Amino acid sequence: MKKRNLLALFSLLFAIVLFVSACSDDANSTDSDSSANSTDDEQATEEASGEKTLIFGRGADSIQLDPSKITDGESIYVTNQIYDTLVRYKEENTEVRPALATEWTPSEDGLTWTFKLRDDVKFHDGTDFTAEDVVFNFERWATSAEYIYYGYMFGASEDDLGGIIEKVEATGDYEVKFTLSEPNAPFLQTLAMPPFGIASPEAVEEFGEDYFKNPVGTGPFVFEEWVPDDSITVTKNEDYFGETANVDKVIFRTIPDNGARFMELQSGSIDLMTGLNPQDIQTAESDENLQIIRRPSMNVSYMAMNTSKEGPMSEKLVRQAINLAIDKEKLITLYEGIGKAAKNPIPPSLWGYNDDIEDYGYDVEQAKALLAEAGYADGFDITLYTFANPRPYMPQPKVTAQAIQEMLKAVNINVEIIENDWDTHLAATENGEHDMAFLGWTGDNGDPDNFLYVLLDKDNAKMGSAGNIAFYKSDEVHDLLKAAQTEMDQEKRTELYLKAQEIIHEDAPWFPIAHTTPPIAASKNVVDYVPHPTGSEPFNLLDIKE
Repeated sequence: MKKRNLLALFSLLFAIVLFVSACSDDANSTDSDSSANSTDDEQATEEASGEKTLIFGRGADSIQLDPSKITDGESIYVTNQIYDTLVRYKEENTEVRPALATEWTPSEDGLTWTFKLRDDVKFHDGTDFTAEDVVFNFERWATSAEYIYYGYMFGASEDDLGGIIEKVEATGDYEVKFTLSEPNAPFLQTLAMPPFGIASPEAVEEFGEDYFKNPVGTGPFVFEEWVPDDSITVTKNEDYFGETANVDKVIFRTIPDNGARFMELQSGSIDLMTGLNPQDIQTAESDENLQIIRRPSMNVSYMAMNTSKEGPMSEKLVRQAINLAIDKEKLITLYEGIGKAAKNPIPPSLWGYNDDIEDYGYDVEQAKALLAEAGYADGFDITLYTFANPRPYMPQPKVTAQAIQEMLKAVNINVEIIENDWDTHLAATENGEHDMAFLGWTGDNGDPDNFLYVLLDKDNAKMGSAGNIAFYKSDEVHDLLKAAQTEMDQEKRTELYLKAQEIIHEDAPWFPIAHTTPPIAASKNVVDYVPHPTGSEPFNLLDIKE
């Protein structure tokens, strides 16, 4: 009986969301038409001049454009156009290829890496790129905990800002050597990540604290303009050392509402969009002017439980009970075919995935028994923080939160949903304000370390900059993950990661939700666009056919 009531309530909730979404589309139609008219005028002018402009619609603005200080995908989408890294991933996978570095040689013990650099590269401000610029950037990142990814990936802390990188030195005008304190298996893969884009030292010094909104790199596009909460414009780098962009300009437009954004794609005022409502996929596929492009899956969405807070979330039995009380199969229906249920923190597309783990399943009576054993037979009140904007790993966050809220009522857990914009949500969760919170992760480098260490190691449970927003601190998991970082044999690393996932599953700091294949809707005129598994890619290879 309870299952039937829950299904009926869930169906009603979903119907309401469809109605609200339709109303939202209508409410935004005036603004969308105005914006579309403006864009049409710009496009007409550009067509007359022979310029090609790609207009990319997305649900939220970038937070900032200094890639070393951000972890959000909306910022990285833009910085991926402006900056180059020493090495890059191949177009379709995370295999490393040359970029600013042409070749590299690790020492036999894995403690030194020597990179030969290109000698024909200029920054967008006209200054030459040399080995000293690489040294400048790495020394800059090792000066403060605000350079978040440096800390995540190289084990830096407030007491040891350099982490495992002991020294970076220019051994020639176009040669640089890294000295590590210990071997690091994912080191080369990590250097290809967008946060390690090389910035112009002159620009960093010129703009100081305002550098984050005046980015200067060596990439295929040059930053032109940022109108907050509206658009960011980049233009083709005519002197790019790699493949020069086929389009002359890219405009990243912020259109918060999924339905309004899709209407603009249908009208032709944008060319490409993320954050498509799952129910609009079929509409796009049946439109002869549109196409659906699916990004390969290398992500996870999850609900983190703040284990550092006194009270129910600090109790393992409570966290296990919450895992049992949520019907994941019904929750996944909100993904409408683009998501598969998650049981581990890493996606099954990665090596090291532990498929032997059995998910908790759905068992309300067992959940109640665990709550009673933990001393919470009468339930409790709790907050669930969610973000307003759709993400590739969670297309309908508000409805997902409401569904979980209803499911947990069956075990006397009363959930207050707190919805924030994307920037505010990140700040709140990094500071541990939540009891429970939605978040997700798209893999950066194709290595399990990038999920497990960044998201669940005690090193990254730091108030104010937490990648681990469950604030989960397991010494046993920490020892396994650190051992995996220094072990160069992949089979041995796999065994360490399999064991770590078993412990994490038992401790239940998360309710893992889904792995998705995010749909990207585009005009049929967009060609040669290959979405990368890491969640973003440079746009110099795609084109717009006439």
